Amino acid sequence: MEVMNKRSSSFSDGKIRMIQGALLALALTIFLGNLMMWIIMPTFTYYQKWVPVLVAATNSTFFDIQGTIMMNFTFPILFIAVLGCLYVHLEKKKSDIVTSSYRNKDCLNILKKPKIIKPLGIVTWIELFFLAMFIILCVWYFSAFVYFHYSTISTYAATKGVEVWQARIDRLALVIGLTGNICLTFLFYPVSRCSSILPLLGLTSEGSIKYHIWLGHMTMTLFTIHGLLFILFWAVSGRLHEMLTWDPHYISNVPGELGLLFGLILWATTFPAIRRRMFELFFYTHYLYILFMVFYVLHTGMFYACIMLPGFFLFLIDRYLRFLQSKQKVRLISARVLTCETLELNFSKISGLEYSPTSIMFLNVPSISKLQWHPFTVTSNSNLESDTISVVIKCEGSWTKKLYSVMSLPSSVNRIDVSVEGPYGPASTHFLRHDTLVLISGGSGITPFISIIRELIYMSSTLKCKTPKILLLSMFRNTSQLSMLDLLHPIAGTPSGCSSNLDLQIEAYITRETEPSQEKSEPLRTILFKPDHSDAPITPILGQNNWLWLAAIISSSFALYLLFVGLLYQYYVYPMDHGTNKVFPYHTRALFNMLFIAAAIVIAASAAFLWNKKKSARETKQIQDMADSAKSLNSLLAYADQELESLPQQSLDKSIKTHYGHRPDLKRILLEVKGSSVGVLASGPKTLRHDVAAICSSGLVENLHFESISFTW
Repeated sequence: MEVMNKRSSSFSDGKIRMIQGALLALALTIFLGNLMMWIIMPTFTYYQKWVPVLVAATNSTFFDIQGTIMMNFTFPILFIAVLGCLYVHLEKKKSDIVTSSYRNKDCLNILKKPKIIKPLGIVTWIELFFLAMFIILCVWYFSAFVYFHYSTISTYAATKGVEVWQARIDRLALVIGLTGNICLTFLFYPVSRCSSILPLLGLTSEGSIKYHIWLGHMTMTLFTIHGLLFILFWAVSGRLHEMLTWDPHYISNVPGELGLLFGLILWATTFPAIRRRMFELFFYTHYLYILFMVFYVLHTGMFYACIMLPGFFLFLIDRYLRFLQSKQKVRLISARVLTCETLELNFSKISGLEYSPTSIMFLNVPSISKLQWHPFTVTSNSNLESDTISVVIKCEGSWTKKLYSVMSLPSSVNRIDVSVEGPYGPASTHFLRHDTLVLISGGSGITPFISIIRELIYMSSTLKCKTPKILLLSMFRNTSQLSMLDLLHPIAGTPSGCSSNLDLQIEAYITRETEPSQEKSEPLRTILFKPDHSDAPITPILGQNNWLWLAAIISSSFALYLLFVGLLYQYYVYPMDHGTNKVFPYHTRALFNMLFIAAAIVIAASAAFLWNKKKSARETKQIQDMADSAKSLNSLLAYADQELESLPQQSLDKSIKTHYGHRPDLKRILLEVKGSSVGVLASGPKTLRHDVAAICSSGLVENLHFESISFTW
């Protein structure tokens, strides 16, 4: 029977892989076709052959040329996003056992080798390839448009009534702005936390923030040069008054200048020197992206904005879904207070909420700040702890210090209002592909490894899978931070001997103390919070089949948007443009388009959210009723007692070897690790991650496979 189940599982997963391969092939084909549109757009072929066809089509459909061009650039990307939703949904259906059978069959290991490039940090050959392709696209876009406009520069100068050299400045400013459009096109993909496109590339949102940073710098650099060159052109041609023009039928200068101003304020606070010292300033000024995008669309109109529309459209869907989730106060069950200024918060959740190791969750505590949201690593495991989800918070900023001071008061608080977004994480993990896992952490960088270890505990004890050997190298400043290792204990409900099948070795290094501290360490302090009827357990925002629902939202919201735009053009814009002497203003069209986008997303996402909320209401009510009863309080007390006893302390102590007064010799340790495939994960300070990446990419051994875990926002 067991053999038949494995064969059935393998057959089922084989079909899933075939379907996923077909989806990837289709997505790649559509993307290449869309890429060809980007390539030919800045050429004579596009304007001499494609544009007349589009004009002829729009004259018969009432949809206008802007709408037709928008369909050419927007629909393919949104269709790829829908395919991505189906791909990720199938990825979650794969069995964990079969995943282990694909050990060491990753043909892209060479391309995933890390490289350290100072301006960029840790990158792989795959990332460098896509970065080079993107730069080539931008260079092509720039050079092709320069050639296109400069070939008729004399005619343009005569029409404009300026000198040829002045006209060159004007056209160069335009081309740089169009190139900046390409950067803006990709800017919002990395920050869409529920993105279905990133998983197609093997990426996650939290791991793609660096791309958002690079694209943001490139976008603002090009847009700034674009604005300065136009100001220079107006100055040398005696047309400075054009800075105050708001042309209703073409490009409007005033909204462009306002958009650039808001963008410069936002950009100035993103540099590390300001962002790290004044995070609140960086956080609040980032909301200026709303004004930046509004004035950008008013400046360019939908004709030029259509290229960047799909990325922004997907971001708005993600942002609205996060808003819906954040409106519900969640039930905080308990907190564990560690002596090293660290907290573990335990929340109630429904059993259907599943997540992967290394996931993160965003928290908002209104009593500290109504607007600030901060990401924290999820340390619990959805298989071991079906009814709770936990995050660990280390005091490293003003927000976290305020929260810790509230929790560590002698008179414990009874309740704290908390809202969450998430959890977000990779669609799947591949830890079973390795013979050995080396987890290297510095300080609070140990938190993502807690979830990995708990996942492997579940696989070894429940699924009876062969799990890799684990070597955990943790570096701490002082002895008090050793208490973070206590968080490796699974919470109540897990078998007391569940870790016996796991080959776990822990090497702890205390770098600023030469010998064990003589001070008696204080035990973990547990705080229990009183339940409130307004609180609810954390639920998946779109239910169990969240990726299928996301595909439905993307499809239906875009269809609604096209319906709204089509009705506007057929019954209002088209009759005005063709039946009277008036022309419908560009900025008014842009405003209507923005309004329709917002309305379509709100309608589609709200309908999906309310439907799934109604389905999960029964389980939510059962959890609330249990928490409101006196019996629930007793269970919470039992929970707190069992939490520290579920895994015998002495079994963990046997796995820990503590070193004082020095750091580990990472090069020697990594080169001596045995195994045909060794997964090396580093989490912590930037220098630590770079050192580990340098060792793994040195080529001294071939069995090291590096992965950096960074939550530097």
